[in-house]
Formats: sequence, structure tokens, C-alpha cells
Amino acid sequence: MKVTFKIWRQENAKSNGGFQSYEVDGLTDDMSFLEALDHLNEILVGQNQKTIAYEYDCREGICGQCGVFINGRAHGPLDNITTCQLHMRSFTDGQTIVVEPWRAKAFPVIKDLVVDRSALDNIMEQGGYISAKTGTAPEANAILVGKDVADKAMDAAACIGCGACVASCKNASAALFTAAKINHMNSLPQGKQEAHRRVLEMSRQMELEGFGSCTFTGACEVECPEGISITNIAEMNARRAMAKWHNL
Repeated sequence: MKVTFKIWRQENAKSNGGFQSYEVDGLTDDMSFLEALDHLNEILVGQNQKTIAYEYDCREGICGQCGVFINGRAHGPLDNITTCQLHMRSFTDGQTIVVEPWRAKAFPVIKDLVVDRSALDNIMEQGGYISAKTGTAPEANAILVGKDVADKAMDAAACIGCGACVASCKNASAALFTAAKINHMNSLPQGKQEAHRRVLEMSRQMELEGFGSCTFTGACEVECPEGISITNIAEMNARRAMAKWHNL
């Protein structure tokens, strides 16, 4: 299998970037997309050229580190998968594949396809946790959680923080990410103690990081590899209104 990779190259956030094309032969259908990039880098090393910087960790669709735009779509042409779960059988022999980093003011380019997503970490620092007394672990059944509540919390907790929602949004909004993290914590009884502070502080940090406003167009839900629903955003907005009223 032979394809042409058209890849965004950029030395750092302050330098100008541009696309460079590479013809790559010797690929197989069962190669993952990242393995194809590995193969390209091996070729570049052999030619004494600079390798392409791209990010990954688990290569199992868990960590969210590998996200890039592939032919204009976050994580590639298939739904509900991450870049590392995409295989070359999703492309055709001779195809040109355009690869570029997440595009958002809050995600400055570090190099090539790698962006700085620490803005999402900063949001998490404002409330992505619960406070609990340390010591002996409590009895597992001491706090009962209904299945409907547990299911709702786990659906929100599926967010892997990849940033596809931000990159695919025309406003570069982080509303889906923030809403998923808030609703995960606030839905469970363990998170109720700090529920009002959490939604206000995480929402405030989201705005401070330079993300755009949500206009509820739904692109984030479509491109989310975990299929997280935008109803989470509506619920976050309701929780925020309640928290503001509570603080009056």
C-alpha cells in the first residue's frame, strides 16, 4: 500500500508552519495510523531528515494523547475511535492523507502535530476531584448509588480529555469537556459537598483559558471519540445557574 502524507510541520508556536508531502510505500492494511507515522519517521531517519513530532501514550484509545485532524476530521474518518485506533484499511491505495494538529487558541503548537493541552488540566485543577477524609477505607456499601445515577456519571466519566471537542468546534469551546467532568463529579453523592463551587470555578477557568463560547451546534458530540452527549452542556448550564442563585 502506498499513500501520500501531507503533514503540517511547525518548529514551535512562534514560528510559521506549513504542509510537507511525503510518499510512503510498504504500508499494510492492518497497520494502525500511528504505526504508519512510525514507518514514515523510520524513512526520514534513514534519509537524515527531521522526524515528525506527534503525541501518543497508550495506543489503546484510553489516554487521548494521539489526537490530530485527518482529512479534516478529528481522529480520522471513522466515528467513535481515537487516532491510534484507526487503521490504514480505512484509506485507499494512492490516497493523499492530510494530517494537522488541533487548531485552537488555547492549544498552542509545541511542534508539528503536538499541541499544548495544559489548559484542560488547568480546568481540572479547579474542581476535578472530591474532598474525603483520609484513613481506613469506608465500607463499600456505606454510600448507596442508584444504577441510574451511576450510569449517568460513568457516561460523563468516559471523557478522555483528548481535546477533539475543542478542535472541531467553530468557536473552539471546551464546554463539552468541562461539562463532562463537572457532571461526572456532581452526579455522585461523593461530589455533592463541593458541587456548587466546582461548577462555578471550573466554568470560570474555562473562560480564563481563552476557549470560545458554546453555541450548541453539536460538532463536539459528533467528533467525540467517546460519543459524549451535548446534553451534558445543558446540564452544566443549569447547574451553574443554580450555583449562582445559591451564592446570592
